Amino acid sequence: MTILTESSAAGSEDQREASQKLMIALDVDGTLVDHDGHMSAPVREAAQAVVAAGHEVMIATGRSLNATLPIIEQIGIDRGFAVCCNGGVTLRLHPELTDGYEIIHKATFDPGPALRALRKRLPTAKYALEDEDGNFLSTERFQDASFGVEAIGVDFQTMVEATAVRVVVFSAENTPEEFNEAIEHIGLAGVTYSVGWTAWLDIAAAGVTKASALENLRTRLGVDPSRTVAVGDGRNDIEMLAWANRGVAMGQAPEEVVAAADEVTKSVYDDGAAHVLHSLL
Repeated sequence: MTILTESSAAGSEDQREASQKLMIALDVDGTLVDHDGHMSAPVREAAQAVVAAGHEVMIATGRSLNATLPIIEQIGIDRGFAVCCNGGVTLRLHPELTDGYEIIHKATFDPGPALRALRKRLPTAKYALEDEDGNFLSTERFQDASFGVEAIGVDFQTMVEATAVRVVVFSAENTPEEFNEAIEHIGLAGVTYSVGWTAWLDIAAAGVTKASALENLRTRLGVDPSRTVAVGDGRNDIEMLAWANRGVAMGQAPEEVVAAADEVTKSVYDDGAAHVLHSLL
């Protein structure tokens, strides 16, 4: 026979509340913000409403930490978790922490083999690397808003010898299809990679994706797999959409992203994310 004390009754109440929570993973670029970096008022308000409802809302993005924090602030998350660098960095958020967050996991790797192989195949591409201390090293003054910090120009050998959390390769002279061909020719090993909308390649440690980081958090939080939702638009969201019980692709997503999802919403320019978020309230 179980006797319910005041504390055990409270625990049961907490468990009931936890069982009603959803774990909602939201991509940023192309999902919460358009490709100019603008978040519309309907999307912002819908995201804030879902956060205020008490669900486990978390950003899951390819962006680095400093480029992710403003989005977290915009939608009103002050406690919980966030996934950056395509799963390479996981944050815990809480107002009592210094700066409001702490890094609880960072997946690093040796970028040397991948960089050398890629440079042989894509000699005119630009290369950037986020090191284990959060610095960005780059060739040819390569800068991007997703870095969150100003990249430091270095020679290629210095980059090859660094320890990486994230590697980015960009070329204005190649198409995404040509990037895919180059990768297939090289046969990248020991890393995880995804090709973006443009000729943009993101590389992380082997086995590291948004989905792998989110699964670690799901287990940590004790959320049932049936209570998971994810929204995204890019090829780096494919694993995340397949992971979620309800995976939603944005209306402008490529065919292979749509194929990984359970449903498709409107495009980012038609506030597709807001439609999904309202359905969760």
